Amino acid sequence: MNELLFSELNDDDKSLIEAFVLIEEVVFGDSDFEPGNLSEIVEQCSELISDTEEYLEKAEQLINELFIGQLFIDNQRDFWPVSAHKLQSGVDFKLMSPALKSIVLCHIFRLCGFETDVVYVPKKNMIRVVCDDVYAIVFDPITGESLNWHELDLCMDELDGDPQSDQIEDISRLSLIVKHVSSLKNALIREGQFAQALKCVDILIALRPEDPFERRDRGFLLHQLDCFKVAYDDYQYFVDKCPKDPAAQLLKMQLDKITIADTVLH
Repeated sequence: MNELLFSELNDDDKSLIEAFVLIEEVVFGDSDFEPGNLSEIVEQCSELISDTEEYLEKAEQLINELFIGQLFIDNQRDFWPVSAHKLQSGVDFKLMSPALKSIVLCHIFRLCGFETDVVYVPKKNMIRVVCDDVYAIVFDPITGESLNWHELDLCMDELDGDPQSDQIEDISRLSLIVKHVSSLKNALIREGQFAQALKCVDILIALRPEDPFERRDRGFLLHQLDCFKVAYDDYQYFVDKCPKDPAAQLLKMQLDKITIADTVLH
């Protein structure tokens, strides 16, 4: 991945919607989505809440409109297809992976005048909409279901650290990008699109160059694309960095056999 793209992904002046469009362009060669494509939904939502004064009520109306009126409601899934990671098809068919849907929803809420971010609640990422100095709504981006204070307290009890701290941490820009690209990579691998998956791995390695598991995945994808000599170095890097990992132990035995075979052949 070139340095220009790396800097653009890390540029806080660019919205995450714009960053996700860039990722689509790199992985698939182009993207048919523009941020203005959400204008109609934003206009409908803004009109709906225009006569409501209380921001808590506005937020509740907006969630109901998006998940019921705009059909954003969905079920949790173990796997998401490649199409659910593309902005235009995701919005058109109302099928979006968790990271992508979180960014789309946050974008809509912000354009409707709300302060919003993606936060970590144990076991999942959720969306927080700030209504005023006292109230905020935390809801699931897939189902639209919100947590009441008791449910939120129970979730926060699962966090490690100071039990007196009740702060919900927002998810960083980099973490959201990594989550999205990782999910897209896995979907591409499941659907056999190895060349595109390799581009995802290149992005992830550029963002986290020391991650041995991404090097392992790059080795696997290069191997699938008949580039074993290049894949060998990535496999070896993973084995060296994670010697106790069961996959590394199995891979080491395979690499040793290949080395012996190469010696005999030469």
